[in-house]
Amino acid sequence: MSERRVTANLSLTLDGRYHGPGGPGDMGAIVSYATTEVARRHLARIREGATTAVLGRRNAEGFLGFWPAVAADENADPRDRGYAKWLVGAEKVVFSTTLTEVPWERTRVVNAPAAEVVADLKSTGSGDILVNSSASVIKALLAADLVDRLYLMVCPEIAGGGPRLFDDGLPATKWRLAHHEAGELGETASVYDRAR
Repeated sequence: MSERRVTANLSLTLDGRYHGPGGPGDMGAIVSYATTEVARRHLARIREGATTAVLGRRNAEGFLGFWPAVAADENADPRDRGYAKWLVGAEKVVFSTTLTEVPWERTRVVNAPAAEVVADLKSTGSGDILVNSSASVIKALLAADLVDRLYLMVCPEIAGGGPRLFDDGLPATKWRLAHHEAGELGETASVYDRAR
């Protein structure tokens, strides 16, 4: 049995930020590109072959407070609904030091280093492990060189502040472009595979 692939999805601004200087809710430079045709195709692409969703607590609360209603909404965009149904049905691993109970189905809460947990997930089960928009988890896995595929949406705005995904001190790695698409608003969706 081959090892599972670890994939990571994140939207970034031109200056590499995953949110603006106002904190995690400062998503103005990103959110207006979330429903473009390119973004919706990207949303379908990230879940192809994935059977496990890995989330940080903040994203879990946001995603799992929003997407289950979309899964049940017959009038939702079919691509959004497809992703929502996938997320509801997938095995979910949520990293948290504060959650004591799990309010979502098919979810387990883990308070342990991300690299250890994901290395363990890689050696069990089947299907891709998607780290979905949780920058703190993605950073830890990049630092441990555990990410096999990066799904990046780059939004054509400069946030001017806020945290970056690619911090100094990450190990030097090489990546191959597997897919690239540009949208009418200047947003790009790229898929990079780790060259090992």
